[in-house]
This record gives sequence, C-alpha cells and structure tokens, in this order.
Amino acid sequence: MKRIAVTGGSGKLGRAVVTHLLDSGYEVVNLDRAPSPETRALYVKVDFTDYGQTFEALHAIDDRYDHLDAVVHLAAIPAPGLITNSALFENNITSTYHVFAAAKAAGIKRVVWASSETVLGLPMGPDSPPPYLPVDEEYHPRPESSYSLSKTLEEEMALQFCRWDPALTMIGLRFSNVMAPEDYKVFPSFDADPSVRQWNAWGYIDARDGAQAVRLAVEAELKGREIFVIANADTVMYRSSASLAAEVFPGVEVRKNLGEHETLLSIDKARRLLGFDPQFSWRREV
Repeated sequence: MKRIAVTGGSGKLGRAVVTHLLDSGYEVVNLDRAPSPETRALYVKVDFTDYGQTFEALHAIDDRYDHLDAVVHLAAIPAPGLITNSALFENNITSTYHVFAAAKAAGIKRVVWASSETVLGLPMGPDSPPPYLPVDEEYHPRPESSYSLSKTLEEEMALQFCRWDPALTMIGLRFSNVMAPEDYKVFPSFDADPSVRQWNAWGYIDARDGAQAVRLAVEAELKGREIFVIANADTVMYRSSASLAAEVFPGVEVRKNLGEHETLLSIDKARRLLGFDPQFSWRREV
C-alpha cells in the first residue's frame, strides 16, 4: 500500500496523521472540507455526507490520482455538544457509512477509522464507574451520548462489512482525548482535583502517538474487523494511578498491578497486535 487517503486530514489528529504518513514514505491524499497547512499532501475538498462526492473521492480524481490503496477515516464532528444531538449523529453515522460503502465499491481492502474512548462508558465517575480497571476492549460498548452511539454503531457496521467481504481489513481505533504539545501547559493543574479528568479515567493520546497507531493499523497483518483502545502509556496526573482508582472508583476491581502513572485505558491489545509503543508524554513537555 502506497497511496493513502486521510479523511479529515486537516483536523487536529488528521494533521499529525498526514505528516507522519508522509514522513514514513507514503503518498497521502487529504480529503476534507478545508485545506491543511501540510502542503506536501494532495488536497481534495469533499463533503462526506454526500455519497456521490465520497464515491468519486475514493475511486479517482482527474489529474490527481487514479486509485487509492487504503483509507484512514477521521472526518467527523469530534465530540458531543458541538452541535445538536441529532445533527451530530446524522453527520457522523452517514459520513462513515458513505466512506465504508465507497471503499468497498472501489475495491479498497484496508480501512482504518477513528472510533472513540467514549464507547467505554464515558463520562466515568463515582456514580457511573467502569466495570473494572484498566478498561479494555473486552466488554460491550456502553454509549452515553449521541456521539458515542454513532461510534458504537460504526464498530458494528464495520463488523458487517467484513462479514460481507472476508478479504476486508477494518480497524477501529478508540482514541483517547487527543492532545498536542501546546495543550500540556494546563496538565499540572489537574492534580489539585481528580474529578476534573475522571470522566475518561485520566487518559489522553498525544496526536503524534495517535498517528503512529494509524500507521501501524494500516500496516498490520490482520484481517476482518479489529478494535483497539489507543491512549498514551501514562495518565494526565502526577498522582499514582492506584491512588486515583482507589479514591474515585472505590470497589471497582483493579485487574493488574499498576505502574506509578500507568494508563487506566488499557493499550495491551494495541501493544500486542499492532506493536503500538507510545513515544511522547506530557511529562517531558512541561
């Protein structure tokens, strides 16, 4: 696979993914509603709520490219509360269906897309605790918002697309809260009140490590649908992970001996099957 389309390549995570893929030797096409400062990638304006535009973009564009080898689908309204619930759900689920269906029609056998940590049951808290810690891919999704519901249904949709075509590989990455280096200056303030970030068990993903996960998913020798939690190896807190779990989630089973700042969003599966190895930590940026 040499030529990869990245939908939403102008977004926060998308920019990091496009840059990382380019630096890794891939030809990248950025499909988005707005251009990106990363000018090394081809750019085509696409509205993914329009199936005709999506179909053409994943087949060929005159004078730009005649085929694509893989699709990384990041385009979406990125969080609940940014627009009304029904509009968010309609945008995200429709866009993802269009990308999945157009990729299948174009004969593209590798699709990597952004699922979300929210399917793990976010927001978490004392009154809505996780079933156990660290949370992982083993329990059934527990969507608590229209955004999370759309991501849950995308995962099921991918399962059915792969049932229709056993040659497909569709990898959903449940990204934690995406952060860039400039975001880290506020992290030291979180320690004063664990409740500020308890909603996602104090997790995050550096956009550069998120980009690494995308590349590894594109390259992985896997078939069918696979789902991975993608977070950094540490939490956003100076306090130990064990003390945070005991204070905020008393009575919740902790299924392993935790490292001092070990993530409570388990990345064990991503380490094992993708070779995911986070390289960037906020602790080295502040």
